[in-house]
Amino acid sequence: MEKTQKEKNELWEWIKALLIAFAIAAFIRYFLFTPIVVDGDSMMPTLEDGDRMIVNKIGGLDRFDIVVFHAPEEKDYIKRVIGLPGDHVEYKDDQLYINGEPIAEPYLDPYKAQLTEGNLTGDFTLQDIEPKIDVIPEGHVFVMGDNRRFSKDSRHIGIVNQDEIIGRTNIIFWPINEIKIVK
Repeated sequence: MEKTQKEKNELWEWIKALLIAFAIAAFIRYFLFTPIVVDGDSMMPTLEDGDRMIVNKIGGLDRFDIVVFHAPEEKDYIKRVIGLPGDHVEYKDDQLYINGEPIAEPYLDPYKAQLTEGNLTGDFTLQDIEPKIDVIPEGHVFVMGDNRRFSKDSRHIGIVNQDEIIGRTNIIFWPINEIKIVK
């Protein structure tokens, strides 16, 4: 009889340990970090189709962070934050201007080097995209893919509400031969 009680206690301890482990894993995935798979070429050459990344759900946003967000098409997009609240965004002659100041985008240099003709990014102003606003409103960001010629981003879907952002990402963990931190 004593052996059976001991076995029941041991089984109960294993069940509790497994339940706690699942609860911790669910908490981490839901509130802190989650994996994603890059789908498409809109972030080339920085990210490639099929790259697997970790999304960090904690912390604020900075210019040029790569973020994952819920897009209007009921799909999650991965893009780069270009404009923050209070910014006026403009592109002219393949140069980004934020509030009238030219801003370097070194992450685009490898892609620009591959161009044989034309500009990577066409000219536009924030008013071309959102005619009723002069600057990005509080709680919103302007995002673009690095593959500017083939990216569906804020130039097409408009500014993104920060409530739709799942998190930031910069760690590729698969394929294993390409593990790296991207900027």
